[in-house]
Amino acid sequence: MKWINFLHLYQLSNTDGYVVKEATEESYMRIIKALEENPNVNFTFNIAGCLINRWKELGYNDLIGRIKRLVKRNQIELVGSVSYHCLMPLAPEEEVEKQIKEDVEILRENFGRSFSLRGFFMPEMAYSRKVARIVKRLGFEWIILDEIAYNGKLDEVDFKKKYIDKASGLEIIFRSREFSNSYLPNLLADRKFKPKDDLIIAATDGELYGLRYKDHWKEFEKLLARKSLRTETISPFLKKREKKEKIYPIACNWESSKEELESGKPYFSWYNEDNEIQGLLWELAIFIYKVVQKFRHDENYSWAQFHMSRALASCTFWWASAKDFSYIYGPYAWNPDEIERGLNEMIRAIRSLHDTTTRKTKIKAEKLYTEIKRMVWEKHWSYYWKREHWEKIDNGKKEKVKRKYYE
Repeated sequence: MKWINFLHLYQLSNTDGYVVKEATEESYMRIIKALEENPNVNFTFNIAGCLINRWKELGYNDLIGRIKRLVKRNQIELVGSVSYHCLMPLAPEEEVEKQIKEDVEILRENFGRSFSLRGFFMPEMAYSRKVARIVKRLGFEWIILDEIAYNGKLDEVDFKKKYIDKASGLEIIFRSREFSNSYLPNLLADRKFKPKDDLIIAATDGELYGLRYKDHWKEFEKLLARKSLRTETISPFLKKREKKEKIYPIACNWESSKEELESGKPYFSWYNEDNEIQGLLWELAIFIYKVVQKFRHDENYSWAQFHMSRALASCTFWWASAKDFSYIYGPYAWNPDEIERGLNEMIRAIRSLHDTTTRKTKIKAEKLYTEIKRMVWEKHWSYYWKREHWEKIDNGKKEKVKRKYYE
């Protein structure tokens, strides 16, 4: 059996240090140690530039060095992305390009300048033709997408094929939704299990291995030690694919549903037109972004831009969606503290500007900022706080489930 495993390592740039430490010590270090102990195993990694900066800030220089050695040994293939994890299809194009270039430079500075960056990861695998063309123009060769991007449906991808994006010319590798949404080491612990075509392509957050899923029996380590397991990084895997198909991928993200795509909502978890809070968050973010770019001459422009890039991280908008992600070992996506964290970056961006002609726009931004905060906390205390979740069951009635929203 061959396992193509793609891991996305990311923590919000302004999150608390203990959150980064927890994910690093429970998941990321575990993965790196397992690779060091199994030199025949090869994985493809996206490590967000902002996470690398936090590692340096928190003293994880040894971890960076260990990853660098694995990159030199070709056990890890690194790919590019955007440095602060913005949702690329919804972010300004200029910001997207800036963050891609910044991310590449962070990778080069920390892991060496001799390795090539062929692949690219769009945060949340959120695809659009516009961003695909930007990625291609900046020199990348392939992207990884969820299988639903093929034609808006699941279970129709031939994973042995090499797909070509007609819109951009990028090569595409699709991940299996089924395998990516499971804890594969448990599934593969059953030696009778035989995947179709003897091939599994999975892509997950790195935190799955330890932080989100407590693997008490160390099935992950057992799997990597299995002699029958074959792994490969994505670039050489794609190079060997002889069967090709040119397609126009569907605008989507890695958890899009068929229903969301049919209703024209490819980025539903980050922008739902019926979600007033999300709509106002985007209104404020884009308004402040335009103001910041207008004042490039400002003596504090670099600080304003720094806060703006952090403000556009996808997490702020995701935590306002209130969707249930328990099926992939995740939470309910409602957390007023995390929404406020992004809001604070937005307002700091415009507050940073020194030019006195920004006075009126600052006041306008402050009013909308205050209104959004009021709405978030009012919604939290009146609706989500200590509220149990209800789900419909087959007979049309509702039943109460144990999980609760953020308290």
